[in-house]
Amino acid sequence: MTSTIDYDPYETLCHDCRLVESCLPYGLAKNELKQFATMVKSKPPILSDQYLYRQDDEGRSLYVVKTGSFRGFISSTDGAEQTIGFYLPGELMGFDAFQHGRFTSSSIALETSKVCELPLSQLNELCRLIPSLQTQMLRVLGKEIESDHNQILLLGHRSAKEKMAIFLLKLSHRYNALGFSKTEFNLTMKRQDIANFLGITNETVSRLLTELHQQGIIAINRRNIKINNMNALKVLVEDCY
Repeated sequence: MTSTIDYDPYETLCHDCRLVESCLPYGLAKNELKQFATMVKSKPPILSDQYLYRQDDEGRSLYVVKTGSFRGFISSTDGAEQTIGFYLPGELMGFDAFQHGRFTSSSIALETSKVCELPLSQLNELCRLIPSLQTQMLRVLGKEIESDHNQILLLGHRSAKEKMAIFLLKLSHRYNALGFSKTEFNLTMKRQDIANFLGITNETVSRLLTELHQQGIIAINRRNIKINNMNALKVLVEDCY
């Protein structure tokens, strides 16, 4: 007999979520927020290394990270992977399915994670009924475009050390925006995923983190990173900050 797990539907209500101010329904009136919450679907926890969706899957929903983190990547025909981003709580995934109705990338959990599912058919209807939600959708899409531009800047004419410094500073900024510590956080992604994202080797990632640790700029304890000297990190890329 197959066992089932019951999930409290109220767990997904947006007005009870601490991420609401960084999520899609931010700024909605109370009655609009209730309308939005009725659309949200809760999914069972997604285990580490489990796919949320795969490249070429039909894209029927957007997903908001509720807890945990994910890696987005594109696979070439020969099986090579290119990491395109890492997603933290409050951030949306799945916009790449907008154009053709299929995901052009894959998303995989970096740790046991939970997401809120937003069915596109219902989301489109709500955007029609709630103009402020449509405005917020455009804001989030604009943020995605800005993120793409920042990634081009990150991977442009930068040294490996500058890339690593920018990567850590941007993670710090994102965690701080979510209400977490900006100086201490976990690198849930593997070193090889960071290397793939930054366009450098695994060995270079390890060497740079060790150098920053030895210089006292950061402290490393397994996957935990503590930024001891934020200013010193910024000096490495001061023209970006």
